[in-house]
Amino acid sequence: MKNPTRAGGDPAIRSDALRQLAWFRYRVRCFLRFSEKVARTCSITPQQHQLLLGVAGYTGRGWATISELAEFLQERHNAVVGLVQRAAERGLVRKIPGQRDRRFVKVHLTRRGVTILEKVSRVNIAELRELQLDILNSPQSRPPDIPAAQGT
Repeated sequence: MKNPTRAGGDPAIRSDALRQLAWFRYRVRCFLRFSEKVARTCSITPQQHQLLLGVAGYTGRGWATISELAEFLQERHNAVVGLVQRAAERGLVRKIPGQRDRRFVKVHLTRRGVTILEKVSRVNIAELRELQLDILNSPQSRPPDIPAAQGT
């Protein structure tokens, strides 16, 4: 049997596909929340953790420019300038201005930044492995049912 079509002629999205999408998004959000808590236990903000991750891994060079970090973080350039400045004040990153153009800034991790990033990353990688096992061991087509809400 074909999918029913909506008024515009596009096939309707099946409810099980919507449920899978919702369940996947829920799992992603749970991981992000977990990662935010881990960052806080290491005395950095979730934004600082994302900054450290971007500096270390986004470009593959081990450093990044403010513009590259703005893209990685999906933030405005001037917001990233402030984030980098606060991280530098906390000893997490080091800024190296360009020789010809001082507006061009390379951002590198400090030893402290590397140590904290490795600590947070170790915990996050372990959690991702658990999440991967959980996803692989659960039926892909039917996520577990959510208990009925009270009062319904």
